[in-house]
Amino acid sequence: MQGIENFLNGLNGYVWGRGMLVLLVGTGIWLTLALRGLQFSMLFYALKQAFRPHPKKDDGSDHDGDVSHFGALMTALSATIGTGNIAGVATAVAAGGPGAVFWMWITAVFGMATKYGEGVLAVKFRITNSKGEMSGGPMYYIENGLGKNWKWLAVLFALFGTIASFGIGSSVQANSVAQAVHSSFGIEPWISGVALTLITAFVVLGGIQSIAKVSSVVVPFMAVLYVLGGLVIVFSHLDLLLPALKVILGDAFTGQAVAGGVVGTVIRYGVARGVFSNEAGMGSAPIAAAAAKTDHPVRQALVSMTGTFLDTIIVCSITGIVLVMGLLGADGQFVLPELKGAALTTQTFNALLAGWGGWIVTIGLIFFAYSTILGWCYYGEKCAGYVFGDKFVKPYRVIYVATVMLGTVMSLDLVWTAADTFNGLMAVPNLIALLLLSGVIVKETRDFKAKRASGELEY
Repeated sequence: MQGIENFLNGLNGYVWGRGMLVLLVGTGIWLTLALRGLQFSMLFYALKQAFRPHPKKDDGSDHDGDVSHFGALMTALSATIGTGNIAGVATAVAAGGPGAVFWMWITAVFGMATKYGEGVLAVKFRITNSKGEMSGGPMYYIENGLGKNWKWLAVLFALFGTIASFGIGSSVQANSVAQAVHSSFGIEPWISGVALTLITAFVVLGGIQSIAKVSSVVVPFMAVLYVLGGLVIVFSHLDLLLPALKVILGDAFTGQAVAGGVVGTVIRYGVARGVFSNEAGMGSAPIAAAAAKTDHPVRQALVSMTGTFLDTIIVCSITGIVLVMGLLGADGQFVLPELKGAALTTQTFNALLAGWGGWIVTIGLIFFAYSTILGWCYYGEKCAGYVFGDKFVKPYRVIYVATVMLGTVMSLDLVWTAADTFNGLMAVPNLIALLLLSGVIVKETRDFKAKRASGELEY
């Protein structure tokens, strides 16, 4: 067992090494240039599309797809906004210093272009499966966009996604919920496991419509609660805000807060945790985007793009800024903490908002983790359906629900490492496809703009 663990740790370090981070950010930079900074020029329009009521066709019928733009976005965000927004940001700040927050922002800015490209291809190359549902994502735009000779790469992506879902999607998240409930309320993990398994089964066995409906309630509630809690802290300690921002920006280019002043360490942790949080380039979110009812691939792609903005620029920023504010010494200098992960976030929120701060983090962690369980079930079943056929979807859901229970009562260090590794491996086929199909992304973007200008697309 120790040998397997050592092997996975070594593989994980390679998969999430410098090469992967350069490829992820580089793809975002390339798409930003190719699309002429679309994530800046069309951000407000994209946000309007995400939150407006779903329109019908002129004849009163609905567009092709399974869920609304908002439902698809919330399903993607349910998997994206997770423990990374609390524990991941704290890890970045503790190990990489306050400057890591700046590099998370930079990663998100370019990641928006990547998420947009994924959304375009997801809808462009989606298919209707044997059950009459939409199926899409990297496996489909690899096979249908690059051609049958690339199907082996599509199968690899789907296989990696299926394996990763049982760890990073179900068991690891369930473990986080059980531990948070036990720490705050003293409830035994197996009791939390039974409750969590039952409510998960109730939702995920109903498919994408059920997942989207629950996500459309849970995700906005948990995100607004967490952000409002963070804003209360910020406005209660406004005297610390400017010093914190100054330290974040200054440390981003000096790395003074980490041992040896290594800027590379600051960048590495900021980029790695940013990517882990918003999943831009990982290939998971386009699976949800493909289910959207839409009249053009670009419209849903713009909605998908807002997911990275909301996840990292909004939610992760709240965590990062509050953490740096709480870790400033009397002289205004950043003090590296002894704690890391969710414990650090909990301690800092509680110190700056006594009596309430810790509860905000605990409740946020529980809801964030639970929503990730829901979103990743959909990702996993689509990947499994691609590899093994649509008939395997129902058995997959049953197995997935079972791993939720297992996750609450067992040690998951090995499972976490394996899941994190396969999650990283998903990015390789996806990024190859994005780069090779970037011409399609640009062409669809021009088509959308031309149709809007001519009035063919009314909104």
